[in-house]
Amino acid sequence: MRSLRAGLLGLGMMGRHHARLLRDIDGIELVAVADPGGDPHRVAQGLPILDDVRALINAGIDIAVVAIPTRFHAEAAIALAEADVHTLVEKPIADDSQSGRAVGEAFRTRGLVGAVGHVERFNPALQQLRMRLAAGDAGSVYQVATRRQSTFPARIGDVGVAKDLGTHDVDLTAWITQSTYDTISAQTTFKSGRQHEDMIAMTGRLRTGTIVSHLINWLSPMKERITVVTGERGTFIADTATGDLTFFANGTEALEWESVSTFRGVSEGDITRFAFAKKEPLRAELEAFRDAVRGEPSDLSSMDEALHTLEVVQAALSSAADGGAVRHLAVS
Repeated sequence: MRSLRAGLLGLGMMGRHHARLLRDIDGIELVAVADPGGDPHRVAQGLPILDDVRALINAGIDIAVVAIPTRFHAEAAIALAEADVHTLVEKPIADDSQSGRAVGEAFRTRGLVGAVGHVERFNPALQQLRMRLAAGDAGSVYQVATRRQSTFPARIGDVGVAKDLGTHDVDLTAWITQSTYDTISAQTTFKSGRQHEDMIAMTGRLRTGTIVSHLINWLSPMKERITVVTGERGTFIADTATGDLTFFANGTEALEWESVSTFRGVSEGDITRFAFAKKEPLRAELEAFRDAVRGEPSDLSSMDEALHTLEVVQAALSSAADGGAVRHLAVS
């Protein structure tokens, strides 16, 4: 089977990682790169640096990765769809849901693979967590709480923390629970002098009834990437920065210390830290993209799923602008 001819649009911080992996993955040949801003990380490695998406298409590519600022996603993705190029767009799908809907429609009507780079789906801890939740290891899922905190990344200038980081947490929550969002509300802050929010706290409920909360900011001096899932049988904690997954089981032994029993509600049981293979998530995502183009099933975020994620984040930002009013998501 011949290799898929790949084009990369965007040679910034994410683009450099895509370039590295597109050159290394079996079944893919990186044949063209484009960025009107040049090649600051020197990833072209002999390939001519093309000016725009049209030049990339003219290079005769089969697949493309779009890793440019969010406000340009829709225009570039639709151009690739019209040229019959299977495309992976970095998250979020677009700058707004109307544009995101147009992107999804462009790929759907042409029968092309259109995917969005919600790379946390390929984090080994979350893949294990999804599998174990589906197997009923936690029983009924009561709550999903995520924390995604770090310093401000200079590379982001056109969106706030909700669209840049919050989309990760919304997508991974819907994916591991195999549900969609029913309601969402939020509060934001603007502490760094930018027009976009740098902190958001979201709370809501999934259609399954599970309560969700997401604490996300660019104002913390440390980096934290934590997902906590609490169910009737215990609590899973996934650290996606390290790829670790731990389960804290509810205890089965009766507590004889009455005051402790009353305070804790449930008793402590066994604690299990799971061992499993850990592949680089971005590599796994690009391999899944290759496989999807070949007609194989994958866990890629579809454009419809990515649109739902964007709609949730937009609703959260709307809620924050209205003082935290609850927003109801349309049934998809």
